[in-house]
Amino acid sequence: MFVQQDVKNLTHESLVHWLGQYGVVSYRADQILKWIYHRGVYSFSEMTDLSKDLRRFLSDRLAISRLEPEQVQSSMDGSKKYLFRLEDGQNVESVLIPERGHWTLCVSSQVGCGMGCKFCLTGRGGLVRNLEPSEIINQICAVRDDLEDPRSLTNIVFMGMGEPLANYNSVVQAIQIITGNNGLQFSNRRVTLSTAGLVPRIDDLGRDVTVNLAVSLNAADDDTRNKLMPINRTYPIEMLLSACRRFPLPSRRMITFEYVLIAGMNDAPGDAMRLARLLRPLRAKINLIPFNPYEGAEFKRPEEGAILTFQKVLLDHHYTTIIRHSKGGDICAACGQLRARMSNGEPGEAKQITG
Repeated sequence: MFVQQDVKNLTHESLVHWLGQYGVVSYRADQILKWIYHRGVYSFSEMTDLSKDLRRFLSDRLAISRLEPEQVQSSMDGSKKYLFRLEDGQNVESVLIPERGHWTLCVSSQVGCGMGCKFCLTGRGGLVRNLEPSEIINQICAVRDDLEDPRSLTNIVFMGMGEPLANYNSVVQAIQIITGNNGLQFSNRRVTLSTAGLVPRIDDLGRDVTVNLAVSLNAADDDTRNKLMPINRTYPIEMLLSACRRFPLPSRRMITFEYVLIAGMNDAPGDAMRLARLLRPLRAKINLIPFNPYEGAEFKRPEEGAILTFQKVLLDHHYTTIIRHSKGGDICAACGQLRARMSNGEPGEAKQITG
């Protein structure tokens, strides 16, 4: 009996290498991955352009995993939150967000999160474990299979549960599959990774893959950011922005700086002025995210007037500045609200399936 490896943990390059160890020619990797990612099959027996002997050989040694939603909640604004139960019984959530004429999917990279950001519900339970590449990919496959038109899912954002750069190897492998010609074929212009600021990994990311970078900044001075984000004590703002200046940006792209507006903490016009000066050397755009309250939260959302005043200061300094009114708040699917619990608090049956 062979220990089966999940083929969805393999990039095209690593699958070619794996097949080569058994004398299987490299172009078979292209065929296998097209069946999985382009035609959506979950069994090697369905891959009819492979010989029966090869199909049996692959079935003995490789598994094709999948996830099915344990629960799907729909918001009044059209967004959907998917709860997935993993093979070991842990849960993660993904959020499908409606845009004009297409969908964006917010995926998770870890079970829980170890960053401890004070405004984020996800981090309250700490980090449980990293996700495998297959567990990231299967969130996308499951949601795409659930759509009437799978092609309408065009954008992927690593902004769900977890700090993507803290699960670096799995996330990079997942990105290679997401953007690969033999994988899910998303344009790298439509894949965005958000980080709290793991500086060494920002340098690695710019070297290893091409994606959009979003930085969760949330303050323009170290004292305030230290209170909100413990990571700032290790990688303070100047160190973080130096990494951003080094990050390779394709033509006409910018780094997105995410700024959660918290009443009385970081939402004054003076804070906006400091932010404008801070980002001046960078090709930057700014997403303002009014704090999304949740039960037990210690912070409050600013008044609408304060939000608009903050935006105006940045617009007057010629920054593209968008107020992101997070969708899915009524189902606890807005930014910082994911925590992977079923609405009735009860665990369900595992839905990780291998074919």
